[in-house]
Amino acid sequence: MKLGIVGLPNVGKSTLFNAITNAGAQSANYPFCTIEPNVGVVAVPDKRLDKLAEMYHPEKYTPATIEFVDIAGLVRGASKGEGLGNKFLANIREVDAIVHVVRCFENDDIVHVEGSIDPARDVETIDLELILSDMEVLDRRIDKTQKMMKADKKYQEEYDFFQRVRKALDEGKSARSVECTEEEAELLSTVSLLTNKPVIYAANMSEDDFKGGVEKNRYFQVVKEIADKEHAGVLPICAEIEAEIAGMDPEEKALFLSDMGLEESGLDRLINECYSLLGLISYLTAGQPEVRAWTIKKGTKAPQAAGKIHSDFERGFIRAEVVAFDDLMACGTMAAAKEKGLVRSEGKDYVMKDGDIVLFRFNV
Repeated sequence: MKLGIVGLPNVGKSTLFNAITNAGAQSANYPFCTIEPNVGVVAVPDKRLDKLAEMYHPEKYTPATIEFVDIAGLVRGASKGEGLGNKFLANIREVDAIVHVVRCFENDDIVHVEGSIDPARDVETIDLELILSDMEVLDRRIDKTQKMMKADKKYQEEYDFFQRVRKALDEGKSARSVECTEEEAELLSTVSLLTNKPVIYAANMSEDDFKGGVEKNRYFQVVKEIADKEHAGVLPICAEIEAEIAGMDPEEKALFLSDMGLEESGLDRLINECYSLLGLISYLTAGQPEVRAWTIKKGTKAPQAAGKIHSDFERGFIRAEVVAFDDLMACGTMAAAKEKGLVRSEGKDYVMKDGDIVLFRFNV
């Protein structure tokens, strides 16, 4: 999974990126500090995988990963090249979802490019730049479709659909707001439109606001209302706190979070929000050579899940031997789980479940 981090300058994007990836991206109190995109890959925390590692003592431990791409702060006019905006936007066209960091804290020492704190205005500024940038990309696709239509009328429907999306963008609406059939949605996914990607709003607030209860922060309430209208994700977060815990060992971090009244770090909560927003689950493979987590879409059937490991597994799929994680833990060993009849043999129509531990049988 790949996530792009966007926002105005000085909203805490790079501070948050540094904290969740420990990648050491430059962070400073002036616009355009980030020029080249910062990329960091983080492991998806999964306690189930830890338990399997304790059971199997594997040679390799491979969690699922997420790649974060942090681009420079966007400003008004970015789509027209202000602050090198278009170059920055190109760096996130291939991400699966966008994390839009919105400033929800007051601090006279950290300048705001617009001169005041106003989350609704800031969100609108970024949205408009993404829409304007998408217009250029879509216009190129429409021109191409129009040329193909002259040679073959079968492209008429495609052309009409793209014109409908273009009209929505013209009206200041996102591409994801356009109602689509399944076929149209698939067609739209072939154009790398930023406003067609799912969004999580990360409401970045001060440590005091975070400790005092996020619901009391009036700026957070504004962001939450925007997210609710768009059916987008929303995550209250404090980049300062994330920076504080980034270098702590697990025990120290757990104690710190407990004192703050939190069960999980911002990274864990962000990952959970992303999995939920994108409809993702993990299945697990376990043995002495390796324990590993594999990320798939909800509703994926066994052969396609097997194909995540290797295309031969999907092509030559025979069956999947499946045990639920909780059942394996209750039994203590795979042998005991088999004795109790908890290891099932599933065929091609089996829909994978989160936490399934699987051994695929195949023949090519």
